[in-house]
Amino acid sequence: MDDGPPPPGGITRDKQKIVKVKNKMPAGVQITAEQLLREAKERQLEYVAPPPKQKITDPEELADFRLRKRKEFEDIIRRNRTYIGNWIKYAQWEESQKEIQRARSVWERALDVDHRNITLWLKYAEMEMRNRQVNHSRNVFDRAIALLPRANQFWFKYTYMEETLANIAGARQVFERWMEWEPPEQAWFSYIKFEMRYAEVERARTIYQRFVVAHPDVKNWIRYAKFEERNGFIKSSRTIYERAIEFFGEENLDQQLFIAFARFEENQKEHDRSRVIFRYALDRLPKEECQDLYKQYTIHEKKYGDRAGIESVIFSKRRYQYEEEVKSNPLNYDAWFDYIRLVETEGDVEQVREVYERAIANLPPSQEKRHWRRYIYMWINYALYEELESEDAERTRQIYKACLDIIPHKRFTFGKIWLMFAHFEIRQKNLTSARKILGTAIGKCAKAKLFRGYIDLEIQLREFERCRVLYEKFLEFEPDNCTTWIKYAELETILGDADRARSIYELAVGQARLDMPEVLWKSYIDLEIEQGEVDRTRNLYDRLLERTHHVKVWISYAQFEAAQSVEQSRAIYERAYKALMGAKEKEQRLLLVEAWKIFEVERGDEESKQSVEKLLPKKVKRRRKIENEEDGVAGWEEYYDYIFPDDEAAQPNLKLLAMAKKWKQQQKGDKDEE
Repeated sequence: MDDGPPPPGGITRDKQKIVKVKNKMPAGVQITAEQLLREAKERQLEYVAPPPKQKITDPEELADFRLRKRKEFEDIIRRNRTYIGNWIKYAQWEESQKEIQRARSVWERALDVDHRNITLWLKYAEMEMRNRQVNHSRNVFDRAIALLPRANQFWFKYTYMEETLANIAGARQVFERWMEWEPPEQAWFSYIKFEMRYAEVERARTIYQRFVVAHPDVKNWIRYAKFEERNGFIKSSRTIYERAIEFFGEENLDQQLFIAFARFEENQKEHDRSRVIFRYALDRLPKEECQDLYKQYTIHEKKYGDRAGIESVIFSKRRYQYEEEVKSNPLNYDAWFDYIRLVETEGDVEQVREVYERAIANLPPSQEKRHWRRYIYMWINYALYEELESEDAERTRQIYKACLDIIPHKRFTFGKIWLMFAHFEIRQKNLTSARKILGTAIGKCAKAKLFRGYIDLEIQLREFERCRVLYEKFLEFEPDNCTTWIKYAELETILGDADRARSIYELAVGQARLDMPEVLWKSYIDLEIEQGEVDRTRNLYDRLLERTHHVKVWISYAQFEAAQSVEQSRAIYERAYKALMGAKEKEQRLLLVEAWKIFEVERGDEESKQSVEKLLPKKVKRRRKIENEEDGVAGWEEYYDYIFPDDEAAQPNLKLLAMAKKWKQQQKGDKDEE
């Protein structure tokens, strides 16, 4: 077959397809959609005023107007036949012209285009109703429900129209036709409400019977029973509940059905029946599906039952929950605690012991102390229960011993258990056993908490010689613990032996390693101040300053001397300033000068105050490099530096900064003049 002559220029169609755009670069001037819209608006033609309103005065002019409008509508429909909005406008216009027959014709033509459009049928029927064409409207509804029986809007409108016309029999007939299709629940409720509006209780009951067969849900059976109850048919309502339980069987029972049944009996003052229903449901339903049932049963018992019944319900419910939790995870010690607390409220000692024994049988799986903490507290609670509630001292002693035998003391221990065991023996007036227990604890697994507990016990017993021996053992165990040294010295101070306390402090400050030496020195100095030993205090400050030149030590020394003499305090400040002059931490030097200034303001004269103020530094912002180990210089950061007046190395920089500041102010003044 001949495809026709080739295109002009001698280029074939295959070559035309291969040709591509060579320059794919974006245009130099880009045009946005916003710009296109703005230009289109600017270039729009002049606003055309709407045509003036016409006033029709004779039949010929009216006929001409109608002909013109019909031609417009027909042209619009011809251009887009499937757009239903045009058909609706056309039909409504014909209706506005009182041309009902023509409007009906337009509606029929529209239905030929789309007979499944629900809006089209509804507006067609509404037009007939507005114009009191009842039979035509019925005809439209009959056709609509025959074509679209699942469109509920038609049925609702149809029944509403018949009821509005007071055609009750006709409305009932429409409802019956509708129910044959087994519509959704709302349709059945509408039918039932329709019958109840006219007091047709028997008809409504019949509808409910058909409804629960078509929609066999628990909520629908409950509605049926409540309907009978509202209308005063108590026996019938009870029968419906029983039929519902029989209908669903034991496999498909639901707790909501039993709750509704029990509430019904409760409303009828049949509390025994209600209680039996609750128990029947709890025996047959799975426990995990009975949460609401338990709750309602508890509320019922609180209202109408005795205390024993209420507690029995709550106890059984919570006991089942805890049993499920500990079965799923035996190492969940929090669940065991809650379970034990529950059974303790019952007061059955044997039952409590059984739960405790089951709980402590679940040893932690690892040898890490953090996994044993909750477990050990279970032993502690067990021992306290036996001692306080059961009052069985021998069993309590056995529990403590069993707990101590289980703990792997070579890896870790729990000082609380040892101390509680010792205190228990003291309460049993067995002091020798208590000391033996604490001695065994220190020998097996020495721990600071054990030493402190043992010492506190001996202090309460006023056995100070034993306290001294224990402090010596404690310091052999932890010689770097400053708190222990301080407590030991304080004990000797309380006992009135200052020389012994001073010797303890001397031993302490002579240790090579301490965890908090500043606290120890402060305590030692406070002791000498309390004893009124000024020379000894000065000696201590001087010894401390040989070890450290911290600014707080200098300030404390100066404040101490201020209480003795102003000149001596000023001399200490001067010594401190000279000592810190070469220090890198300029902040310490600044703190010293500020403290010195406060001292001079309070105790000095005007001349000394001015001399100290001259020592205050200037705050300067500077930059320094941030060095990285991998790449070297990583950037720059700003920081504040303090330049003291007597720092000779900084004088040239200060002069340069002063000149720069003066130049900047001069430049600012020139700009203001301009």
